[in-house]
Amino acid sequence: MKLEGKTALVTGASRGIGREIALLFAEEGADVAVNYRARDDAAREVVEMIEGMGRRALLCRADVSDSEDVRSMAKSIAGVLGGVDILVNNAGVVEDGLLPRMSTESWDRVVKVNLTGAFNCIKAVLPAMMRRRWGRIINMTSVVGQLGNPGQANYSAAKAGLIGLTRTVAREYSSRNILVNAISPGYIDTEMTDGGDGLDRVKEMIPLGRVGTRREVAQAALFLASDATYTTGTVLSVSGGLVM
Repeated sequence: MKLEGKTALVTGASRGIGREIALLFAEEGADVAVNYRARDDAAREVVEMIEGMGRRALLCRADVSDSEDVRSMAKSIAGVLGGVDILVNNAGVVEDGLLPRMSTESWDRVVKVNLTGAFNCIKAVLPAMMRRRWGRIINMTSVVGQLGNPGQANYSAAKAGLIGLTRTVAREYSSRNILVNAISPGYIDTEMTDGGDGLDRVKEMIPLGRVGTRREVAQAALFLASDATYTTGTVLSVSGGLVM
């Protein structure tokens, strides 16, 4: 198993891509801290599935945009699972709207969860990674952070900011064997996937001609958490060729 003996924290793990990453990591031998904010039943189901594989799991309800919440979560994980070896910053929200109509509150909420949330989680787990001289940090950005997207100024800015954060932290801590990378998913079959004519138009823009699966994104995360021992500060596109 590629992650035997490691402990992972996956934020936003109650559904979608985060859930798939948490389950795949457990399949590969990791104990997993399952972070969520609101979907208690869904998060508990993920924990039960991980425990059913014979791995340890910890239910971690915390708002990643709240630094005190994150510090408390990190302490709980250290006490129960022994600390975080692999951090996946997946938690995110969207509040779309054209910029002239976008409220300051909407801007702040999206940036605070998607970007400041990653900052909070990295800051909370870094000291232990530095002591062990081993760590893997994976930030989930998006193709809209690379290309932009009408109606998503807040989300695009936050996801672009994650790329800068990824590269800076990678430069700061590579000497401690802490590898920091980002995954940039394109159009993936999550609950937010549009249907009908909109989906057909999107497929026409993708060279592979289809949307991606959550499992394909999770496999990219597994690669960065395990086999990618000479890769840091990179943005791995999982977009079917939408971004080249």
